[in-house]
Amino acid sequence: MNIASSTEKNSTLFVASVASFITPFMGSAINIALPTIGTEFSADAIALSWVATAYLLTVAIFLIPFGRIADIYGRKKIFLYGLIIFTITSLLNGLAPNINILIFFRVLQAIGSGMIFSTSVAIITSVFPAKERGRAMGIAVSAVYLGLSLGPFVGGILTQYFGWRSIFFFVVPLGLIAIYFVLTKLKNEWADSKGESFDWGGSVLYAISLFFIMMGFPKLPGILGISYLAIGTLFLIGFIFLELRLKHPVLDLQIFKNNITFRYSNLAALIHYAATFAVAFLLSFYLQYFKGLDPQGAGFVLVAQPIIMTVFSPWAGRLSDRIEPRIISSAGMAVSSIGLVLLGFISSETSLLVLILILMLLGFGFALFSSPNSNSIMSSVERKHLGIASATLGTMRMIGQMLSMGIAMMLFSFFIGQKTIDESNLPQLLQSQQVAFFVFAVLCGIGIFASLARGKMHT
Repeated sequence: MNIASSTEKNSTLFVASVASFITPFMGSAINIALPTIGTEFSADAIALSWVATAYLLTVAIFLIPFGRIADIYGRKKIFLYGLIIFTITSLLNGLAPNINILIFFRVLQAIGSGMIFSTSVAIITSVFPAKERGRAMGIAVSAVYLGLSLGPFVGGILTQYFGWRSIFFFVVPLGLIAIYFVLTKLKNEWADSKGESFDWGGSVLYAISLFFIMMGFPKLPGILGISYLAIGTLFLIGFIFLELRLKHPVLDLQIFKNNITFRYSNLAALIHYAATFAVAFLLSFYLQYFKGLDPQGAGFVLVAQPIIMTVFSPWAGRLSDRIEPRIISSAGMAVSSIGLVLLGFISSETSLLVLILILMLLGFGFALFSSPNSNSIMSSVERKHLGIASATLGTMRMIGQMLSMGIAMMLFSFFIGQKTIDESNLPQLLQSQQVAFFVFAVLCGIGIFASLARGKMHT
C-alpha cells in the first residue's frame, strides 16, 4: 500500500469535498423551489414529491453496482464519469419543458450522483490512514452539510429572482471545476478488486427488488402497495440466495454477517436518514403556505439546521478518532429524536424563532451522528471492500431518504389525496406534517438501540 503525500491527501479531500457539496446542494435547493415548480407546471403534491423521489430511487438502485464496478475498474474513473454525467444532466434539467421531462432528467442526473456517492468516501478512505480518517470524513461530511446549508438559501434567492431553472444552471460550473481537478490533481487510481468478475445477475435482481419495494411503500395500505412490496420482497430473497452462492457477488453479504460494526452502523444510518430527510421537504411547504414566506425567506429559515451540521461535523469526526463512534453517534440520534418530537407540535401559530431553534437542535444531532458513523463503517472493512462499503453507506442514506419521502408521500395521499394544495386543504396539510414528525421521532428513538449495538471500534 502506497503512503499518500500531503499534496495528494489535500487534493483528494478538496475534490471529494466539492463533489460532496454539489449533490446535496442540488437536493436541498430544489426542495425550496417545489412550490414554484408546481405553479409553473400545474403539478399536484404527489407529482412534485416525485421530483425528489425519482432521484432518490435511482441513486439507491445504482449505488451498490457502481461501488462494485469502482472496486474492479477504478474508483477515480467511476468518480470522474459520475461528475461528467451529473454536470451535463444539470444543464438538461434546467431546460425541462414540463414536469414529466423534469422527472426523467432527474433520473439521469441521479445516475451520475450514484457514481459520485459510491466512490467519494471510498477514495478518501483509500488515501487517509486510520488515525487521520475521522478528521477527513468530518471535513467531507461538513461539505455535504455546507451544500445543504446553502441550498435552501441560495436556491431561494435564485428561484425568487431568476426562476427555479437557475438552480440547475448554478451547479454546472461547480461540476466543471470538480472535473478539472480530478483530471489534473488526482494522479493515482484505486482498484483493489481488479480482475474480479462483475455480478450482472445480482445487480439486475437488486435493482428490480429495490424498485418494487420503493414504489410500493408510498402506496400503502392499498392493494397496489402491498402487491409491489410482495414482488420486491420475492426478488430480494432471490438476490440474497444468488449472492451467497457467488464467488464475486455485487454485494458481499458476508460483510454484514461477520462484521457487527458494519452491520449495525449501516442500520443506524438507514434509520437516521429515514427519520430526518423529509423534514426540509415538509417545512418548505409549511413555511410558504402557513407562514406566507417567499422561497428566499423559507430558505433563510431552513438554513439554520445545516449550518449547525457544517460547524460541528468536523469536530464530531475528530472526536470519533479518540472516542468510540457508537457513543457519539447514539447521542446524536437521541438529540435528533428530541428535535423531531418538538416539530410534531408545530402549528400555524408557531413562531419562526421557535422553529429555527428546533432546526438548530436537529442540526447538532445530525452532526454528532453522521461523521462518526461514517468513520465507523469505513474503518471496519478491508481495503478491497472500500468501494462496496462506501456504496453501502450511500445506499443506506438513499434508501433512508427514500423511505422518509415515502412516509411523507403516503401521509400526503392519505390526508390530501391527488389534489393541488390550496386554502381548502391547508388543515389537512398541517395534520399530515405533524403526524410525519411524530413517526420520524419514533424511528429515531428505535435507531438509538441500533447505534449502540455496533460494538467497539477502537482497541
